[in-house]
Amino acid sequence: MSHCHSTSQYLACLMFMRNFCLALVLFTISLPAAKAPQAGISITPHDRLTLNAELKSLQVKIDEIGEHALLPDIIIFHNAVHYALDDNMFYKPEDVPNAKHLLSLGHQRADQLKAGKHPWTKETGLVVRGYKSTLDDSVIPYGLDIPSELSLQIHKNKRLDIWLHGRNNTLSEIRFLTERLKKTSQFRPQNTIVLHPYGRFCNAYKFAGEKDVMESLHHVRSQYSIDNERTALRGFSMGGAGAWHLGAHYADQWAAVAPGAGFVDTAKYQDIFKKEPKPTWWEQKLWKLYDVPPIAGNFLNTTTVAYSGETDKQKAAADLMALAFKREGMKLTHIIGPKTGHKYEPKAKEEVSRQVDAAVNNGNNAYASKVQLTTHTLRYNRMKWVSVYGLTQHWKEARVEAEYLGNHQFRVKTQNVTKLMLGKLKGPDQGTTKYTITIDNQKLATKPDRHAPLMFLRTGTRWEAVKSLAQNNLTKSPGLQGPIDDAFLSRFVFVPPNADPINKSTGEWVQQEMKGAISQWHRQFRGNVIVKNSSELSAVDRASNLILWGDPKSNPMIAKIAGQLPIEWTEKDIRIKDKSWPANRFVPVLIYPNPMNLRRYIVINSGFTFSEFGHMSNSMQNAKLPDYAVLDMRVPIAERIPKGVAHAGFFGENWQLTESEGNN
Repeated sequence: MSHCHSTSQYLACLMFMRNFCLALVLFTISLPAAKAPQAGISITPHDRLTLNAELKSLQVKIDEIGEHALLPDIIIFHNAVHYALDDNMFYKPEDVPNAKHLLSLGHQRADQLKAGKHPWTKETGLVVRGYKSTLDDSVIPYGLDIPSELSLQIHKNKRLDIWLHGRNNTLSEIRFLTERLKKTSQFRPQNTIVLHPYGRFCNAYKFAGEKDVMESLHHVRSQYSIDNERTALRGFSMGGAGAWHLGAHYADQWAAVAPGAGFVDTAKYQDIFKKEPKPTWWEQKLWKLYDVPPIAGNFLNTTTVAYSGETDKQKAAADLMALAFKREGMKLTHIIGPKTGHKYEPKAKEEVSRQVDAAVNNGNNAYASKVQLTTHTLRYNRMKWVSVYGLTQHWKEARVEAEYLGNHQFRVKTQNVTKLMLGKLKGPDQGTTKYTITIDNQKLATKPDRHAPLMFLRTGTRWEAVKSLAQNNLTKSPGLQGPIDDAFLSRFVFVPPNADPINKSTGEWVQQEMKGAISQWHRQFRGNVIVKNSSELSAVDRASNLILWGDPKSNPMIAKIAGQLPIEWTEKDIRIKDKSWPANRFVPVLIYPNPMNLRRYIVINSGFTFSEFGHMSNSMQNAKLPDYAVLDMRVPIAERIPKGVAHAGFFGENWQLTESEGNN
């Protein structure tokens, strides 16, 4: 099925689902309604007709323009109103005139672009723009606050600050764009562009929200002259939570990180072990994707200036981070607003600004002599000139403490690392140069090719210098390490079934889950899933992560790879080692390297795994399933964790079923 940049893709996907499934009838049991985004108010039939007419007119202009790099700057206005109409996201009467204004701006930009002009790309003040996401080809908006004085500094690289907004379950695209065209930034440093990512709604900048921050940052850097060493990351409340985890995971990107309030973990913030149901063992491991205290050492690579109101309950999160800093031998700068709740106190805000400005003026020093990386997954494998490409075991702490001593010498200490890469801090003038590396008290010498990094492989307890870290056998590697939700952090395509299922219950369950996954991706991440029949996949699609729906009988792609998966699935049963479950009551879900393209994933029968938690605290928006699971089709999705999980586990570092498979 073809897809377009405009919002018609979403409705087309749903129409495709209805028409494509041949003799199958969509399962009629209704899905639990997601509470995020919040339901809106009714608008008058006249307003609806007027907005739809303007949408249609703008869509004609968009189609006439065709492919153009600046087209997303127009589509953001179309999408904002289209989504609000389709998703019932008008929340106050003023949203209607605001929608009309946004459409008028869309028409204005379309007319300008058709005439070969694009003045908004040179505007100062409050500007809204958009980009086409690599995840799902959807167009996502962002806002900019550009000081007027920067118009005179055409060739000078500018400082960039990122501001992450707080939670608001009514933050429709209309409301986001309207605010970004009217409201100046909380912090407005001189000679600084401020970027306001939408974050794909309200997810604490995790998963697709995380991707949006990094993609919008990349887009701004491609459109404006930005000093990459003078970028600051800030946020408050939910935005503070985002600043904490993005600050830790990408510490080498920021000259300063300034979280205001915001949670830093799941268990303590939720007091979760006093609640029912108790979290499963695999959920507790998966908290390590976004819990910040265990990776506090990464803040060694940047400057951190935290803020809390003295009486704000969320001050406890920064206090927790202060303890985590102390365990790493660091001290957290924690500015506290006296007698203040969940907001900035004016004098404390000034001090935050002063310290952040000083740090940004110093820059982030990409070639610092000391680098520290802590991670539990190869999803986050890099810090400045240090990269990790293999772990002894995922979800256990992995650390690298590296120091460049000068004169082509390094000293490195590692933990739970099997493959390591070091960048050269200073390239030789000619030929090759001998490097001396002391790694875990083992001294090595190597002469890498002139433009090659330094690479090391550990076997047992011994390290060796190598020319390449590539291996012939299947291994977990960066971007190919799971869990299921990891497949939705790069481009993915849904491939539905197109034949009769192995049994009626499986067919109905698959249709229900697929329909829900398409809907929930749109509702909670404000994009549109690409859905294509297996016979329609392009070369680009086949180079994407493929989300295969169905079973070995109903989906030819599942049938093609079934024999190469570690889980057996027949018409009779599902089998994992010596365990089995009847196929008319249970279904497997899993992530695995695509046997047809080992650099990408296949996922069988799962969208993102926390769709039922979107209305809850952002601290609960975590991956809910590991690499694989066997689900009881009789248990509703709202009760699935843990009642509906018959079995679950993580694959080993070679994507194999481990000896402790399904236990811990």
